[in-house]
Amino acid sequence: MLLMREGLAGPERVLVDPEAIEKRTGKPHAINYYAVSPGGTLVAYGLSAQGSEAAVLHLLDTRSGHAVGRPITRTDYGSPNFSPDGRHLLFSRLQAMKPGMPATEKYQRSMTWLMRVGDDASKARPIFGLGVPGVDITPAEIPVATVTHDGRWLIGYVFNGTQREITLYASPAQPVLAGKPPRWTRLVTAADAVSGASYFDDGLYLLSHKDSPRSKVLRLSLKSPDIAQAEVIVAQGDQVVTGIASAADALYVERRDGNIKRLFKRAHAGGAALQEVKLPIEGSFRLNADESLASAADPRLPGLVLDLQSWNRTRQIYLVGADGTVSNSGLQPQGPYDAPTDIVATEVKVTSHDGALVPLSIIHRKGVALDGRNPTLLYGYASYGITEEPVFNPGRLAWLDAGGVLAVANPRGSSVYGQDWYKAGWQAAKPNTWRDFIACAEWLVAQRWTSPPRLGILGGSAGGILVGRAMTERPDLFAAVVSAVGALDMVRAEVTPNGVPNIPEFGTRTTEAGFRALLAMSTYHQVRDGAAYPAVMFTHGVHDPRVEVWHSTKTAARVAAATSSGKPVLLRLDYDAGHGIGNTRRQQLLERADVYAFLLWQMGVEGYQPKAP
Repeated sequence: MLLMREGLAGPERVLVDPEAIEKRTGKPHAINYYAVSPGGTLVAYGLSAQGSEAAVLHLLDTRSGHAVGRPITRTDYGSPNFSPDGRHLLFSRLQAMKPGMPATEKYQRSMTWLMRVGDDASKARPIFGLGVPGVDITPAEIPVATVTHDGRWLIGYVFNGTQREITLYASPAQPVLAGKPPRWTRLVTAADAVSGASYFDDGLYLLSHKDSPRSKVLRLSLKSPDIAQAEVIVAQGDQVVTGIASAADALYVERRDGNIKRLFKRAHAGGAALQEVKLPIEGSFRLNADESLASAADPRLPGLVLDLQSWNRTRQIYLVGADGTVSNSGLQPQGPYDAPTDIVATEVKVTSHDGALVPLSIIHRKGVALDGRNPTLLYGYASYGITEEPVFNPGRLAWLDAGGVLAVANPRGSSVYGQDWYKAGWQAAKPNTWRDFIACAEWLVAQRWTSPPRLGILGGSAGGILVGRAMTERPDLFAAVVSAVGALDMVRAEVTPNGVPNIPEFGTRTTEAGFRALLAMSTYHQVRDGAAYPAVMFTHGVHDPRVEVWHSTKTAARVAAATSSGKPVLLRLDYDAGHGIGNTRRQQLLERADVYAFLLWQMGVEGYQPKAP
């Protein structure tokens, strides 16, 4: 639900209720994104059905609860934002698919539009994207534009699919809001290795990994934007800089220290020193969200609002003051299961096939016996530079209550140690990811946390590459494998609508080197006739727009036909779901129950075995 609260302790009102919409339509709905106008009088939100992520953009007057204007379609990744006076709305829209157009055109030629609030979408103007003067962009790249809080600038972001490096543009905002064309100036290109930006006082702070694999922070003036002359604000250090956010009092900097996040601040004045802000919990947080461009800070206000959690403590919302004080806002009350005292995390580094040290987090009950009998679930992802950080998931308590151990790996392909670690599991180097994962599995067995008959692996989406290839390379090592909405046929993935945006991450089959790399990471093509595969469960939502459902159906059929083990190969399809992003709470719980029951069944745990008829 989307709710509005008057102040920290004031009353709450429901603005949008997807459950009520489901009761009215018979289809589950989800809120994909939302953005609030200055002053909070308007909210723009995207709504999609059945996990499709095909969001429709709605505008709502928060005072009356009435819709403003008509819904706008093709706004799957709408990135809406308002002008400072709340009179104009910027949003991204996909092109209209005409009869006969190939499916791969779906996410190409998108555009950022500008319209007056209340106008029909037909009156919107294209201001950023392909064909706009001053903008050099390819059809596959995704343009997003925002207005700075002071109304001085339009900032244009160009995303090349899943590539982390972005291109940035700027244009004076007021003439555009008054109806004139934008005057775009390119600030940085992908070659400048910028992965994040934060505006303050006619300048941009830039997060860049150029010549700095653990990243640095630069400041670029928008009045004389020469990236070669940008000032280094935070130099590369031992920790990995992972996020930045501008508040009125300082630039806040997020750094990763091993698997733990640290918070620092630096006053905007030149020559200021970087100071650590001590947090009450050693865990994880995020200063900004890449897809929505949302930030934990506001340049008009001092301090920031921080989500903070750990392996054994649920997300709490803290207020960080300009004086360095950190206090719990009370916005997220702590429930009876949100901070279990008998759950701990053991952090280790595992030696991989070539000597690399792979971080592995083991979440378990205190006093667990290392007798090789613990049902153990090893999880990983290892793509796009996404790092598995300490987060609390109450659903994991059911696994721990059943006597289970949860292990979370950060193989190469994540960026736990920075850009070098990410690139060492990227495209042709992808085999390092599943070999790091296999090394973690072997370590758990060698240290007697578990044994192969009691070891399962789980990966979702691009994590399907990880678990699928670990299974096909070492079928003897696992009792059970779960692939959730898994990317399993990487050779053919490129011909799907979401295949083109993923070329920067996995490569293209149009070159020999690219084809060979994709073939190596493609589970479907690595299944061998007669191999004794472990039990496998493939889960998928039929409306998945990111990984087509046929990845799971064809691979399930292939494994079932090839395996000689006699162990089950199961296919769990949800016809009211997609990639999982729009799943209702009920759908999430039902799937988790099925996955855990399947794993415990195959691990021979008492109480989870089929009963005789």
